Amino acid sequence: MNDDSSIVRLAAVLREEAGRLRPGDKLPSSRELTRRLGVSPVTVSRALAALAAEGRVITRPGVGAFVAPASAGRSDAPDVSWQTVSLGDRSIDDATIAELLTPPPEGVIPLTGGYLPPGLRPSKALADAAARATRRPDAWSLPPLGGLTELRRWFAAEAGGDVTLADVLVTSGGQAALTHAFRALAGPGAPMLVETPTYPGALASARAAGLRTVAVPVDTDGVRPDLLAEAFAVTGARVFYCQPTLHNPTGAVLPARRREQVLAVARAAGAFVIEDDYARYLATGPVPPSLVAMDGHGIVVHVNSLSKVTAPSMRVAAVIARGPAARRLRASQLVESFFVARPLQETAMEFLGSPAWRRHRAAVTAEIAVRRDVLLAAVARHLPAARVHLVPEGGLHVWLHLPQEVDEPALVESARRAGVVVSPGAIHYSAEPPGPCVRLTHIAAAHTAELTEGVRRLGAVLDAEAAG
Repeated sequence: MNDDSSIVRLAAVLREEAGRLRPGDKLPSSRELTRRLGVSPVTVSRALAALAAEGRVITRPGVGAFVAPASAGRSDAPDVSWQTVSLGDRSIDDATIAELLTPPPEGVIPLTGGYLPPGLRPSKALADAAARATRRPDAWSLPPLGGLTELRRWFAAEAGGDVTLADVLVTSGGQAALTHAFRALAGPGAPMLVETPTYPGALASARAAGLRTVAVPVDTDGVRPDLLAEAFAVTGARVFYCQPTLHNPTGAVLPARRREQVLAVARAAGAFVIEDDYARYLATGPVPPSLVAMDGHGIVVHVNSLSKVTAPSMRVAAVIARGPAARRLRASQLVESFFVARPLQETAMEFLGSPAWRRHRAAVTAEIAVRRDVLLAAVARHLPAARVHLVPEGGLHVWLHLPQEVDEPALVESARRAGVVVSPGAIHYSAEPPGPCVRLTHIAAAHTAELTEGVRRLGAVLDAEAAG
């Protein structure tokens, strides 16, 4: 007795029985229904599936069937509350990243963000490069799994030292490279050392990978090697994430001597150093060699991205590693996303090999210097109570320490209402922040006049908060 008419009759019986029960009550088990009504288990299963499709019952495999909660009218929307139990208590917090990537409303000045404004992006040069790239006969064919040979060779040369194209894996942007590195080098629950403050996207990615971030303080020269050594000893961590060049958010550049010390500390701890070199093309002056160029022992996993210096959708980056770590990183990308789309890689290579790339870099660094100076002048005029952490030699941000009595969350929210968006300091810390701070980005505003006006609005809010 398991034909369609049997299923319909059994569904009617169960529908009536469910109507006599309260939401959440359990229906008889499949075994009991089979015995009581003389039907097969298949018929019971199909009848319950029909009622579940109607929204009258909720089936929980291995547990049973339950009367669905009552809803206003006839609910056509599925009840997904069961997912809360199935998913468990691990969640991915994307609020900070979404906030950083969401354009501000009309009339609100952005003093936050991480990409060049439209007027400074090489949009025409990229479009021309894309047109040339997509005309190639093999533009839409399968690329080498590690990335185009020419592109890998270019990233190897940029890294310096004895890095070769065999050490390079092309990834879909710097954030993806970090995610692969975190997952490949440390297992869920493991500690990972990070500079404090640090890049919020790295913190979010590490938490999504189940890692436990441990803060290591920085000063105006970057991370302190003595405290790094102590943190390795105390935690037993085997990974340290850092941004030695134009650190986000402080703008610090780790001097060559400290770079040697960091490598020595990591080698003594048997640990990896993930070097996020996102800002190398945003420097207004010379910078020390990359950590990976100084590394002769496979300690450094180096990340270099094109997105910050070109355009948000130029999601092309490289992760450089050696030995078993390199093999694991390649496997991570392969099983997750196969490879980076060939047309995008070809476009990147066309652009990087053209004179437009050199002209663009010169224009960007010149504009960064101008905007940084305008921002600092506006801060001196409109935010005299704030202390500038340091004057960065490039990059996109200026890090400000505020008076201890300032309520940082209230200030940030009041600033938003006053028409200016800033990054709160708290999102840059993996532990309790030492005091109120904000990160001001000079590159996101449309022009320097808007930049000055944004700082003026923030200063007015700070003055009002102090007076109140």
